[in-house]
Amino acid sequence: MENQMEPAYLEQEKLSRLMKKYAVPCMISLLVAALYNIVDQIFIANASYLGSYGNAANTVVFPLTVIALAIAVMIGDGCCAFVSLSLGRKKPEDAHRSIGNAVVLSVAGGIVLCAVYLLFSDQILYFFGGTVNEETFRYSKEYFFYISLGIPFYMFGQAMNPVIRSDGSPGFAMASTLAGAVVNMILDPVFIFVFRWGMMGAAVATVAGQVLTAILAVWYLCHTKAVKLTKESFLLRKQIISRSLSLGICSFLSQISLVAAMAAINNMIRKYGALDPIFGQEQYAQIPMAVVGIVMKFFQIVISIVVGMAAGCIPIVGFNMGAERRDRVKKLFVMLLGAETLVGIVSLIIVEGLPRQLIAIFGAAGESVYYTEFAVRAFRVYLCMIVLACINKAAFIFLQAMGKAFASTVLSMIREVVFGVGLALLLPLFFGLDGVLYSMPAADILTFLASAVVIGSTWHFLSRNDI
Repeated sequence: MENQMEPAYLEQEKLSRLMKKYAVPCMISLLVAALYNIVDQIFIANASYLGSYGNAANTVVFPLTVIALAIAVMIGDGCCAFVSLSLGRKKPEDAHRSIGNAVVLSVAGGIVLCAVYLLFSDQILYFFGGTVNEETFRYSKEYFFYISLGIPFYMFGQAMNPVIRSDGSPGFAMASTLAGAVVNMILDPVFIFVFRWGMMGAAVATVAGQVLTAILAVWYLCHTKAVKLTKESFLLRKQIISRSLSLGICSFLSQISLVAAMAAINNMIRKYGALDPIFGQEQYAQIPMAVVGIVMKFFQIVISIVVGMAAGCIPIVGFNMGAERRDRVKKLFVMLLGAETLVGIVSLIIVEGLPRQLIAIFGAAGESVYYTEFAVRAFRVYLCMIVLACINKAAFIFLQAMGKAFASTVLSMIREVVFGVGLALLLPLFFGLDGVLYSMPAADILTFLASAVVIGSTWHFLSRNDI
């Protein structure tokens, strides 16, 4: 396996080296996880027999996969933070119990969610805007059925990823996720272009990759390093579950925000798109939904990098907080905010300067001029405050890593529910379809005002000497 997890390592090793060891693999793991759905959409968009209808269908199903991811990362990131805090406080018995409980919760949660999806598929697809037209609904239902079958494997693999990192093996966590993504990327073109399985092919390729990642996670649990699992580890303990999930709630909200926002956005697109002189026409009705879905996919790529860097620091922050090394936590906080800001700046340059190139990746060449025009405007408006979004996410997760679950949760709720959903529902009343695009930057600006206060108070807390 990889490097040691002795106290001297996380407490004394150079922070830049620790960030490289933990944050980079975590970032790549989340980025690869995000690419599962995005790769599907790229191949779907470039299949002439699917086109923007398949794109729109993928957009409809996308938030439903994020629901599974949100539950998984709540279990996994919460367990990761709890394990790191426990090891820092020299309580290994709590660490192995937390991991065992996380395994049970992720398996049970995956099975339950899969059953719900299969039983209520029509109602769920309707709620997420799948009825924009008949063709979109048909493709959505086909894709959703096979994706639902893979939900238990997907949730287990994603939940175990941060758990494996907390055990001191971020490289293995990254490799297991990457292996699944490679399988997906290989099978997608075969199933879509060679076998012409359409939406079913894209979904089956995705599930195959998820199964491989889950299998690798099971193998690792049988060969853990810093924390040894026993039969006792898998006995559910209310206190440990409660503490772990409270530490993971911020990760849950950071993902579920996409679900809440997409539900509101998809329905506003369906409603106000029908009133638009262009997109109110049957042959163009799916374009706004397809385009906004693509923009959200690019945003998810950026946020995966941001969340990955922050979540990768959870073991480092948690251990040093447990060991009462605020000086190291403070320094890491500065390093993380600087890195996240840089990611935001680079992303902003891309979306403002290269929107046509981005949309071309998703098959714009075969679409109408209305598709390209709306896509360019969507990229430039919807993501114009992406720098602030990156800083906000970093602050939320860092608070979570410090064990300040309540503050982290409150901030996330304000961003994701009050501003994210509220503005998506409110602004279209005044600006029509463009109001959907304005909702994202408006939410990021308002959230940053609250985040600035929290960043200042966190800095003051870490600067205190009353340890």
